[in-house]
Amino acid sequence: MNGPNLAGKTALITGASSGIGRAAAFAFARAGAHVLATGRDRKGLEEVAAAVRGQGFVADLEEPSAVDRVAGWAGPVDVLVNNAGFGWAGPFSAVESADVERLIRVNLLAPIHLTRALLPGMLGRGAGHVVNVVSIAGHVGVPDEAVYSGTKGGLVAFTEALRYELHATGVAASLVAPGVVRTQFFDRQGKRYDRRFPRPVAPEAVARAILRAIRHNRPEVFAPRWMAFPAWLHGAFPALYRRGAQRWG
Repeated sequence: MNGPNLAGKTALITGASSGIGRAAAFAFARAGAHVLATGRDRKGLEEVAAAVRGQGFVADLEEPSAVDRVAGWAGPVDVLVNNAGFGWAGPFSAVESADVERLIRVNLLAPIHLTRALLPGMLGRGAGHVVNVVSIAGHVGVPDEAVYSGTKGGLVAFTEALRYELHATGVAASLVAPGVVRTQFFDRQGKRYDRRFPRPVAPEAVARAILRAIRHNRPEVFAPRWMAFPAWLHGAFPALYRRGAQRWG
């Protein structure tokens, strides 16, 4: 399925009731794909599904049984976009164990299990694409977001390993790594984003990055693109990066 044409393909998008997932649903619909949207917000999901002439399924991926229900509802898909996730901001010493469990279940376990449920069908057809929406935090770590960074870092490693496994199968796996995105993400964390830099990007920019990852079979796409630099610097010169991070945050 790799290539520019998404017309007639079926795309399952998690976290589609708002933010990046909502923007991705519209982007896929404009590209001619049939959109299967899932999320927790029934009203938002119904509005998205109606607008893109797709289908919606209300599910909270924190629940262990939700993945199987979503996979059973979706059936065979050509594209899986694991986008659902949430954050928690504050010192690690203050995070409750329930929040740790929730972060791991939604941000890491759910995309792994949903991929495991839908990948065999893609392999059987010899075509498909899995896109995992991560975060720059998964590459470099962010203070006061230790658990969130850990879940996204785990998803980065999972996607990288999976891409190697899928080589020459006709199925691909890609990462899309946003920086700060102009959504309700920080409000839901209970911590407003008040930094002057980096400036938040629109969720539509991330949606375009998702399509670019699929159309060009990219292993990783950053949004905005310059976010690739701190990830590269952290990997190539970790000591230099850490000194800068400690000084400027």
